Amino acid sequence: MKRTIAIVVGSTMVALMLVATAFAAEVSREEYKEAAEPICKASAKANERILAGVRTEVKKGQLKTAAAKFAKASKEQAATLKELEALPRPSADEARLAKWFSYLKIEAELFATAGRKLKAGDKAGAQHVFTKLSLNINKANNQVLPFGFNYCRLNAAKLS
Repeated sequence: MKRTIAIVVGSTMVALMLVATAFAAEVSREEYKEAAEPICKASAKANERILAGVRTEVKKGQLKTAAAKFAKASKEQAATLKELEALPRPSADEARLAKWFSYLKIEAELFATAGRKLKAGDKAGAQHVFTKLSLNINKANNQVLPFGFNYCRLNAAKLS
């Protein structure tokens, strides 16, 4: 008798968890946008502050200062990506968002690479990375066009 009750209770708990998971997974595109935009807005504002004047610093040869800013921006981008990945996603957009996340990861890596190049005094190498970064930003933005994001789309011109 005790065993039967334990089986029934266990089965009921598993069923409830499955139902809760199914409901949690069903998020609309608009709900995802509403959850993601504040995260992206905070990140965009942070990167704006972090990268303020970096282009001028590179032109003036203040490469170490600029390198530190790119390293910090890389960490900000990586943290933002983790937050976005933790959000429940619309199941219909799972592949699209996975691709977007891969581009965001590349962006964080490119920020770090640019920082390393600048720290090493390789201004031309950093410029090459900036070009790659700009192309990657466009690819990322194209992935999420249907969401109508404001802050979750990067603008390469505003990065420096």
